Amino acid sequence: MIYRNFVGLDVHARTIVGCVIDVDTGEVMHRRFGYELAEVVAWIQSLPGASISVYEAGPTGFGLFRLLTGSGIVCVVAAPSKLQRPAGERVKTDARDAFHLARLLKLEEVVAVHVPSVVEETARDLVRS
Repeated sequence: MIYRNFVGLDVHARTIVGCVIDVDTGEVMHRRFGYELAEVVAWIQSLPGASISVYEAGPTGFGLFRLLTGSGIVCVVAAPSKLQRPAGERVKTDARDAFHLARLLKLEEVVAVHVPSVVEETARDLVRS
């Protein structure tokens, strides 16, 4: 499938920063959200054309992945240890991280992690505790 929008999401416990690269227009847009996942889904669905999104695996779990895919949005969960980091970039901001993820997704440089089912994730949490 050919995607028009490549969406990078920098996800934290209380905020999400999104960046979209529109391939047709070359436009780059940023958006900051509270941790309200429905707003993120509505924003991505409002973009013109087909979209694909990415965020890094982390302590927030896979609820965002399940919500996005359940809403018909293609989502990739990236392995943080496998992402290329820009050399010499000393200032690290959420907006830059989101743009970096969107750019890597567009270049097909993202290594995806296995997203466990709800049962697998629950068992994993139980074992870890």
